Amino acid sequence: MEQTFPRTMVGGLSLPRMLIGTNWIFGYSHTSSSADKQIVQRNGNVQAMSAILKAYLEYGIDAVMGPLSDVPYAADAIKKAEDDTGKRIIRIDTPTPCVDDSAEGRRKAEATFDKSRAIGSDFCLIHHQAAEQLVNKNKQIIDRLPDYTSMIRDRGMLPGLSAHMPELIVYSDLNEYDVETYIQIYNCMGFLMQVEIEYVHKIIWSAKKPVMSIKSMAAGRCSPFVGITFNYATLRPCDMVTIGATSVEEVHEDVEIALAAIERRPPDVEGRNSPSKSSIMK
Repeated sequence: MEQTFPRTMVGGLSLPRMLIGTNWIFGYSHTSSSADKQIVQRNGNVQAMSAILKAYLEYGIDAVMGPLSDVPYAADAIKKAEDDTGKRIIRIDTPTPCVDDSAEGRRKAEATFDKSRAIGSDFCLIHHQAAEQLVNKNKQIIDRLPDYTSMIRDRGMLPGLSAHMPELIVYSDLNEYDVETYIQIYNCMGFLMQVEIEYVHKIIWSAKKPVMSIKSMAAGRCSPFVGITFNYATLRPCDMVTIGATSVEEVHEDVEIALAAIERRPPDVEGRNSPSKSSIMK
């Protein structure tokens, strides 16, 4: 019997509180170039990606996040998973538009958003590499952000920000920019976080819109039990946790750990196959 993972509302759309991450498919290990290549060799194709997506769909986890419009096989993999299951997948694209303040820069940005719309994106969240170029800390504004959110709205997508820099959330809320959600790095190790964990936690809890956390396991630097449990234990009921997997088996483990954290119970997963375990761990 199919399970339904807990959900939340974002911009009028129902989203699962676990989002499908893509770093372990597209090859962003945050470890080494050889690790990146290994990921791509294993999962960088339509068959492997669609198999992972279908595993998430067994739990009603039907939203995938990443630079979807930049990866050639992503749209086909999503379509295959949809065709095989009869279930639609919500697309959360994170493109990096040109933000040059010129006519040519605007044309390039529009082309980027056209590409996002062409793959059927529901959300278009401006990647931090672009958004952070617009931040003015002196004025506490995100310069010209309304230009880009309007472009996104005009194409029928919901706008948001990939806010690796915590100021993006603070300034966006302060100025009431037209965004529906934020991506924020958040993990128990402070990995890639620009300020301390406690402060990012405060920003998330103060955010006016739901937050999608990423790097929950610090790119493999902490175990799924620790990373996933920390996120669900310390985020709001409206927030989401983005969790990627390298295999179908990992999907099932991670979902069980997440459900256990939400339900306040121990997860029903097998122990690690470590040599010379203590008798109490067997």
